[in-house]
Parts: sequence; C-alpha cells; structure tokens
Amino acid sequence: TAILCAIGISLGNWQTRRAEEKEAIAALMQEQLRRAPVVLSTAQEFSQLQAFQKVKLRGQFVRDWPLYLDNRPLYGVAGFYVLMPFKIDGSKQSVLVARGWLQRNPVERTKIPTLLTDQGIIEIEGVVRDQLDRTMQLGKSEILKPASIVQSVPFDDLRKQTGLAIVDKVLEQTSNASDGLIRDWPKPSAGSDKHRAYAFQWYGLALMAAIFFVVTGIRRGKNRK
Repeated sequence: TAILCAIGISLGNWQTRRAEEKEAIAALMQEQLRRAPVVLSTAQEFSQLQAFQKVKLRGQFVRDWPLYLDNRPLYGVAGFYVLMPFKIDGSKQSVLVARGWLQRNPVERTKIPTLLTDQGIIEIEGVVRDQLDRTMQLGKSEILKPASIVQSVPFDDLRKQTGLAIVDKVLEQTSNASDGLIRDWPKPSAGSDKHRAYAFQWYGLALMAAIFFVVTGIRRGKNRK
C-alpha cells in the first residue's frame, strides 16, 4: 500500500508539473504575441531572441535546399512541414524557416508537388521557436540531402551538408505568401488539461490504495474479535 501510494503521488505530481509547464508556455506565448514584431538585420540578433517572439527578417530563401519534415498531420490529413534556409540580407548567416504545411500524396508518398518559392530579396514574418516539435524516430537519422523527406533536422548536420552558417533556432513563418502552403501551426502549450486528468487518475490510485488498506484492516480486526 505504501509503495502504491508513493507511486501514485509521485506520478500525479509529475503530471501536475507538466501541466504547469504547458500553462506557463501558454502565458509566455500570449505575452510575446501581443507585442509588435521585432525587425532584425542579423542572425546573431535572431539567436538571442526568446521563444515565441514575433520577428521580421529580410533576405532570400536558399531555394535549392528544401526539406520535407515527415509525419506532420493536419486536420487528420497526412503531410509534411516544408523547411528551407533563409539567408539574411547583408549577413553571411541563415535561419531555418518552417514555411508551412504541405499535404502528402496519398498514392505515392515520395512524390512531392512543385514547390513555389519567391525569388530575390523578400521580407517574411514569423514566430521564433527553439526547436521543432519532435516525433518518434526509429533508427539513425538519414543524411540530409536537398528535397529529401526527413524525420528530424539536426542543426549540426544541416550546417555540414549545406555549408551555411545556420543558427540553432527555427522561424515558423506566419506571413502570407503565394505558395499554397498552410500555416496553421500547432500550439505547443495545448494539452495541460490532459496532464491534469492524468494527475487526477494517479492521485485517485493512491487514495484508493489507502482506502483499501484501511477497509481491509478494519475487516480483519472485526474477524479477529
């Protein structure tokens, strides 16, 4: 009983902390999104920003290095996140931009439709992320190649393969573009209610174990009498 109570309480506390973390992220997001976008001129400035800050960058996409991040469903439909380095104007550094969501071909998974990309110097707006949301991956990461479908994008590998000075943050693009991509990004703060429910279940297990111990103890005492 003591072991069950300890397990239930500790796991309940863990789930409660997870809920509080996501609620803190939600509060941070709301605070950052209320602010005006920060206009940046260098990747060094970008790397120093906090997560979920809104920014504007001026530069151009490295059009020959698109990557398609797999296993990213949207509205129940299978698809990819389109990633592409963005070279900041007047700087030698680049930022990895999550441009948007693209539906996967239901018949031929590896067939990618033509990707429309603006040419020349443009200005984009987006939200800073420390990293992209991760999915489960089996085996080793594949070697990054242009236009490849990948499960993850390690920054060290990306810098090595592209030869670009890419900072260790991601920009989720929110500004409109005529490229057919959907920019309905998932909210990383979602799910606090789920953790609260799990915590309630674990606390309930600890309580039931304690009640069972008390009830069975009383019954045994009566039987002995």
